[in-house]
Amino acid sequence: MEIMDILKIVLPALLVLLTAYLLLNKLLRSEEKRRNFELRKEALNTLTPIRLRAYERLILVLERTTPATLIVNVAKPDMKNIDLQTQLLASIRQEFSHNLSQQIYVSDEIWTYIRSAQESLLRLVNSCAAQCNPANSASELAERVIQVYGASEQTPTEIAIDKLKKEVRVYFS
Repeated sequence: MEIMDILKIVLPALLVLLTAYLLLNKLLRSEEKRRNFELRKEALNTLTPIRLRAYERLILVLERTTPATLIVNVAKPDMKNIDLQTQLLASIRQEFSHNLSQQIYVSDEIWTYIRSAQESLLRLVNSCAAQCNPANSASELAERVIQVYGASEQTPTEIAIDKLKKEVRVYFS
């Protein structure tokens, strides 16, 4: 009967030990989930304003690089086509290069649209400049760029702005 007496003691002890283990394990997992949730919540509270500023900056870049805005900011009365082309290209590149780090805070899809808008603007300026005499007044190139850009139904810049706005609405709703 000694084995029976030992089993009477050992089996309940094992059941208590197993129950305690399962309860503690569940409690620890629950606590870990809560801590992870709190860390994510804290990170989100920190990142949200930064991310929102990134969206704002990218919208500003896209708006500042529309041809009408660029030409007003860059063109000078005595400029030639070649000078305006050079200044427009430099301004477009500079605007985008100052904001390269913002890609961390937006989706890859949005960044693709922004890059597409930049490349489209560079191609637009170069293709319009190729149709103009480099020595003529810059107003010729300015008019051509604005006409070609305005003739587009929806420009890559407008598409990028629309996509940015949609992503912001989804992210912050």
